[in-house]
Amino acid sequence: GTPAAPPAAAPDASAAAQTPAAADEGIAAPKGFWIFAAICAAVLVLFYAMLTWARMEIFKMLMASFFPLAVMIAAVLGSIAFGLATPSEAAAMGAMGGAMLALAYRRLNLPVLSEAVFLTAKTSAMVCWLFVGSSIFSAAFALLGGQRIIEEWVLSLGLSPLQFLLLAQVIIFLLGWPLEWTEIIVIFMPIFVPLLNTFGIDPLFFGLLVALNLQTAFLSPPVAMSAFYLKGVSPPHVTLNQIFLGMMPFMGIQVVAIFLLYVFPGIGMWLPTVLYR
Repeated sequence: GTPAAPPAAAPDASAAAQTPAAADEGIAAPKGFWIFAAICAAVLVLFYAMLTWARMEIFKMLMASFFPLAVMIAAVLGSIAFGLATPSEAAAMGAMGGAMLALAYRRLNLPVLSEAVFLTAKTSAMVCWLFVGSSIFSAAFALLGGQRIIEEWVLSLGLSPLQFLLLAQVIIFLLGWPLEWTEIIVIFMPIFVPLLNTFGIDPLFFGLLVALNLQTAFLSPPVAMSAFYLKGVSPPHVTLNQIFLGMMPFMGIQVVAIFLLYVFPGIGMWLPTVLYR
């Protein structure tokens, strides 16, 4: 069968012999990268130069609604990915960006600000209590021998790494129906993580599979929390069945993405490996 995770690379003697100063030096981008970026920029300019009047109006609407939010999201996530800011610092910059967008749209007033502060405090308190409860649960579960019992049970099944991945993903998929991702991550993931070393599975690779799996579970009937969220903001004539039918193709894409990630782990592992290892 296909290996569950890419094997760990053997340490390179030449890399280990590098001095700290040499290791800290940046690597210049290859010439092909800049050529590709220039070609993409030229194609983008050419595309917008050929826009018709109707498409130009749509483009103006996107510039006023979608693009500012997309730039803010890309800046927040990009600052984390490239190590320019910690998640907390990036979250603060995202909050500032949201306030600036509200000011630009002339929506920054006292009622909106007070509601945002209240919802932020409410969500933060919920997440903090969730972490407190998960820590107590994990400690009591381990103290009473629950983790050891589960490990012995899983190991007694004689599962291969592929079978263990399938079992874990099926359980997480079913948990994704009644529970939010926060409960699954902080309560149930600590049960699976200690077993990863036993089966030789990279924790990062397992986390990527779990993320894709949860996205699929949130779109899957009969619960499909995302469908109910979308129903709450959709026009009255849009029915829940239409939303379910519209999500089915995306669910298929998600399943194919999970399969491709398993067969070709480099799809998800390449960028973190380059940035952080």
